[in-house]
Formats: sequence, C-alpha cells, structure tokens
Amino acid sequence: MEALEEIYIEKGTPLFLRTVLALFSGGFATFTLLYCVQPLMPVLSREYSINAAQSSLILSVATGMLAFGLLITGPISDRLGRKPVMVTALFCAALFTLLGALMPTWEGILLMRALVGLSLSGLAAVAMTYLSEEIHPQHIGLAMGLYIGGNAIGGMSGRVITGVLVDYVSWHTAMLVIGGLAMIAAAVFWKILPESRNFRPRSLHPRSLLDGFTLQFRDAGLPWLFLEGFLLMGAFVTMFNYIGYRLLADPYHLSQSLVGLFSLVYLSGIYSSAKIGALADKLGRRKVLWSVIVLMLVGIAVTMFNPLSMVIIGVLLFTFGFFGAHSVASSWIGRRAIKAKGQASSLYLFCYYAGSSIAGTAGGFFWHYAGWNGIGAFIGVLLVAALAVALRLAKLRPLGTNAQG
Repeated sequence: MEALEEIYIEKGTPLFLRTVLALFSGGFATFTLLYCVQPLMPVLSREYSINAAQSSLILSVATGMLAFGLLITGPISDRLGRKPVMVTALFCAALFTLLGALMPTWEGILLMRALVGLSLSGLAAVAMTYLSEEIHPQHIGLAMGLYIGGNAIGGMSGRVITGVLVDYVSWHTAMLVIGGLAMIAAAVFWKILPESRNFRPRSLHPRSLLDGFTLQFRDAGLPWLFLEGFLLMGAFVTMFNYIGYRLLADPYHLSQSLVGLFSLVYLSGIYSSAKIGALADKLGRRKVLWSVIVLMLVGIAVTMFNPLSMVIIGVLLFTFGFFGAHSVASSWIGRRAIKAKGQASSLYLFCYYAGSSIAGTAGGFFWHYAGWNGIGAFIGVLLVAALAVALRLAKLRPLGTNAQG
C-alpha cells in the first residue's frame, strides 16, 4: 500500500498552487459574504429605527447559524467527502445573499442572513480539515495561513465594497454586487480545487458521531484551543462591529465611504496570517500564540487615544495580531486531532463563530452605556482571558513525536 506521506501535496508543486488558490478563493467568498454587512449597520439602524445591538443581529444571526451548522456539516463531510460539501455550501451562500438583497422587511433579511450562515458552515467546517489531510504536515502552517489570508481579503473586500457603495447606491444594490462576486468565487473554487486523495469516509451513525466529539474533549489541548477561538473571534468582531459607529460620530464625523475604506487595515492581517503561520511552523505554536495575543492587547489599548492616527495604528496592530493568532490556533487543531479531524475542526469553529455571535451583540450594550471606553474594557477582558489560555497551551506536553502538537 502506498504510504500516506507519498500522497501528501508538497509545497512548490502545481497541486499545492491549485489547492491554496482554491482555498484562498473559498476563504475570500466566505468572509466577504459573512462580514459585508458590518459597514451597513449604522445605515440599517437609521432605515429600520433600531439600535446598535439590534442592528448587529444582521451579522450575529449569520455567525450563530454558522456555528450551529458546523456541528452538522463537519460530520457530513466525514461521510460524503470534503469537496462536494464545500462547493455546495459556497453556491448556496451566494444565492441566499442575492435573495436577502431583495427582501422588503427586516425579518426577511434576518432569515436570509441565517441561511447564509448555515450554508457557509459547509466550507468553514471542512476547509481546515481538507488542508490538514491533503497538505504535507511540514507545510500546514503556510497553507493554513494562505487560506486565512483569503479570509482576511474577503473580510476586507466585503466591508470596503459595501461601505463605499452605500454612499452612492442603496444597500440592496451593494449586496447584489457582493452576491455576484461570491458566485464567481464559488465557480473558481469548484473548478480548481483538487479532489481529496487522503479522505477516508466515516460512519454517520449517531454513536460514531458522539464518540468523535467525546474524543476531542478528552484531549489535554483541544478544549483550550476551542475556548481560544471563542475569545479571539469575540474580541475581533466586537472591534469591527462598533468602530464604524465611533468614526461616524464626534469628533471624527467620517463619511460612510471613509469608514468602509477603514477596513483596508485588513491588509495587515493578510500579511500576518501567512507570516505568523510559517513562523509557528519554524519556532513552534506554543511560543508564537501568546505573543500575538499580547500584540492585540497593545492594539486595543492604543485605540483608546482620541487622535485618528492613533486609532488607525491601534486597529492595525490589533488586526495583525488577530489573524496571526487565528492562523496559529487553527493549524494547531489539525496537528493535535488524531481522529475525526472534521469534528475537531467543527468544534473549534463552532466556538469561534459562537464568540462572534455572542460577543458581537453583547458589545452593543457596552457601546450604548459607555461608548468606546466600554468596548475597550470588554475586549480587554476577552483578550486577557485569551492570553491566559495561550500560556496554558504553552505548557502542554507534546503529542507523541510531534514537538509542536
């Protein structure tokens, strides 16, 4: 029988290029569809006469349903295969985005956003597993970093496109543009992603699924990585949910277009996801994770100063640190999980998007009662907890012969 090492995708080969380009495209579409609504929150607050916390539901219902879907789509992919689930997910999410742009009521919009989130769970749950199965272990950090770089570009592009367009056209038209771009990305993904070569189908029997989930929580490190995902994403989404409200108000009074362009800070995340991922491959995840969380803490502290230049610098540092931390933690899941890798990835991302949904909306109450000082304090608490988790992970005993696992 051919050894598994002989069928891994190696760095520098055409298959590696096709894989990272496809997953980059998939990550781009996922985060574009998910976060394109963030700059629209102040517009929706005015149009539907709702407060910031209520407006945040347009993102939170999507991330909440995505989190729920992760518990289903990961195991489904363990049975049916990685690529079919991911392709179906992307096309459905693009379709529901187009339908959401045509909804006349707030309730209809939220329903379509919930379906977008549920659809996207099919890619979010499976992409990390696909990479961990198909890419050579020595290059997992780089490949995962490039995938997360696609997430960063997607998140940035979705915010910039809608944030700028909404000054010139209706938000409905802006969302139609996003849905069309996502359809194109889905087609690219479908055409160029290599078929799985290391996938082995697993049973969908309820007992088998329960055993798979239980196995992950018996590990000394995986539950802490799940918690880390919740804390990191909760802090990140809270920042970008409410920074627009701050920049539109005193003393800045920026236009909606400029607030949309503010998302260009994601460029720092695009760089850091690949750079920090590769650095973790070299130095070890346990040495790198806590340091980038400290950088996030420095970033949120700098945003507490009033000059716009300081706010921009703070958000840049925060974004750089977040994407680096997520790259390290997510690649650690693939190295740490021994069996039922799809379920391990699903649990990590369930916590990750649950953090987005819960903290993203909870932050609205801190904004309402204490403004940006309240947001800073809330994010600070989340990051101090994340740092404590990272330091605990740094003390993990290596898994088998894997010095970084």
